Amino acid sequence: MKIAGAVCLILGASGLGWRLAGLWKQRLALLEALRQLVYFLKGEILYSHATLAEGLSQAGRKGGGAFGDLFLEAARRLELRDGTPFPQIWQEEAGKLKNLPLAKEDWEKLEALGNSLGYLDISMQERTILLYLEQLDETIRFLKDHSRERCRLYMSLGVMGGLFLTIALL
Repeated sequence: MKIAGAVCLILGASGLGWRLAGLWKQRLALLEALRQLVYFLKGEILYSHATLAEGLSQAGRKGGGAFGDLFLEAARRLELRDGTPFPQIWQEEAGKLKNLPLAKEDWEKLEALGNSLGYLDISMQERTILLYLEQLDETIRFLKDHSRERCRLYMSLGVMGGLFLTIALL
């Protein structure tokens, strides 16, 4: 019975380490997809001279995924013209994606982007988007630079933690 418990404990702790490493990689993939969508939005606004709703809609269709749905839904609600300010629409729609494995600072930056878009002229929107892209690139660079070591650390700590607990409990 003790051996079965020890095996379960080691497997559970190892699984936790594996899960944390997976979340790190998933966060990186999500931020890269978001960066692509924001580049699409920038292109639509600057080069196609689309309105914000049109730009969000086109970028959402091109990009797809969870953030593509965010862009599409924000565009749809913006086109309703029911008097709801864009920052509120953006926050409500982004709030629906809170189950994604992003850090608190990722959500804060995404919400700040929505708060800054919509009421500015094209040059100010461009600067806002470029600032957000710069911040996003910095985060992505950090995640890529530390991905290998963090994933290895999470998995090693999971296994070693499980072994430690097993020895401590036996």
